[in-house]
This record gives sequence, C-alpha cells and structure tokens, in this order.
Amino acid sequence: MRVGRIPYINCYPVYGGVDRGLVPLNGTLVDGVPSALNQMMARGELDVSVVSAVEYARDWERYLLLPDLAISCDGAVQSVMLFSHEPAEALGGKRVLVSRSSMTSVHLLELLFEHVWGTTPEFVPGDAEAAELRGAMAGAEDGRDGIAARLVIGDAALMLRSGAMPSPYAHAYDLGEEWKRWTGLPFVFAVWVAQRTADTAKALAVHAALMQSRDWGLTHLDILARQASERTSVPYVACLDYFAGLDYGFSYPHLGGLTEFYRRLTVAGKVPPGRLAFLAVA
Repeated sequence: MRVGRIPYINCYPVYGGVDRGLVPLNGTLVDGVPSALNQMMARGELDVSVVSAVEYARDWERYLLLPDLAISCDGAVQSVMLFSHEPAEALGGKRVLVSRSSMTSVHLLELLFEHVWGTTPEFVPGDAEAAELRGAMAGAEDGRDGIAARLVIGDAALMLRSGAMPSPYAHAYDLGEEWKRWTGLPFVFAVWVAQRTADTAKALAVHAALMQSRDWGLTHLDILARQASERTSVPYVACLDYFAGLDYGFSYPHLGGLTEFYRRLTVAGKVPPGRLAFLAVA
C-alpha cells in the first residue's frame, strides 16, 4: 500500500509510533504537502492518504473516509494563519497571497472574507512554506513585495506565530478561531481517505496501524513536542500547547463542523453536492 503523509509537525501524533518502529505499517510512506497528496490521490498514485478536507468534497465518489481519524480544532489551530499589515476588513481590492499548499485553508479564508470581514481582496497564489518565507520576509517588511496579507499554513505559520521566525505583520488571524467565533463549530482541516478501488483488507490494516500509532502519539506528546521544537525552533512549550489544541479524532461535533463547511462550499459552487462515505470497520 502507498500511504501519504504530510511532513508538517501536525502529523507527528499520527505517524509517531510508525516512524519509531513501534507500530508496523504494511505500506510505503510517501511525503508531500497537502496539495501534492491531493493530486497524487486524484491520479491514483496513493492508496491511502491524509488529504485536505476539500479534496474529499471535490471528488467524494472516489474516496472512503477512514473513521475516527482527522486533523481538527475547536477554536485556535495555530498553524493556519492570515498575517496582514492592515485589519482584515480593510483588505478589499488589495493583494492577499494564499498558499498553494492547502485548498481547505484557501476556501475557508474566502468564506471568512465574504461572510465575516465583508470585503473582497485580490487573491494571489504563492508559496508559503518555511523555506520560501525566510527570503520573502525582507520584502514584506518594507512593502516592496506589494502583498498586503499572507495566508500561511503548517510549520511556517507556527514559526511566525511563535516568533521563531520574525514577522513584519501587525495583524494575525487564526482561521480556526475565526471559524469557531463565526459558526460556534469545530473545524476539520484534513481527513484520511482510501481509494474506493483499494484492497479493503489492506486499507483496513493501514487504518488500524494509523490508529494504534495515533494512540501512542497522544500519550507521548512530550516526546513529539521535543522533536517538533528541534525541527522548527519553535519553543518546546509552544509545540506542546499546539499538539494539545488539535484533535485527531472524528467526533459528532467535528462531523457537524465539516458538513457545515461543505454545505457552505456547495452553496458557493466551490464543490459538488455529495455524501460522506466511510471505510467499513468491523
């Protein structure tokens, strides 16, 4: 089985046991940012993977959701952030760089601008990984880049938020927190899916391994936070707080938040009408 994994630290709690050889996984791990994994799943190059929540909605007839496994938050997420020189309400007509790495974050940002901040900026696709941002911050500081705000996700967002990477922006918006304030619901950023054509027994075995690995990870967040801190230079306490604020299950409240997000995207014509279908677990 070919199994996709996002290389951000937010996946450490799910893959920690597998990475350490504590949980056997009958498959080959393939790393990629969310948008890359989305594309590989869409081309049939992976059998099971974590993907952006929007990827499931976009092509739901192709996939089966893995039960009780997601990356969610019920309030602040800390790693999906809009950094801006001006208040969000003042960004109408101005250039906002949006990360190419995550469709879900971009669509959530579009909804927030329309329904919460009441303005329409010019969205400009761009790179917002840590490597690209280090060189971009100088231009952002003095405004030479012409970008009024920047959507940043993953490790890079956490690094900017925590001060591990200097930020020239005066305003910061946590998209998980903004969604919670707007709807009162949790938000699901990523889900694990299997191809409907994948061998069911093998997909179930991968799911069981990921669940066992996740259970190990959630009881060893201190170890994972030290690993995350060493990788990102974000302080250990901030990494531990970050992991504690995420939910890696798929409860009824999280399902409610996901379906509300899908409903709004369907109304906006961003995704087709669809249904949630899960891999059958005995």
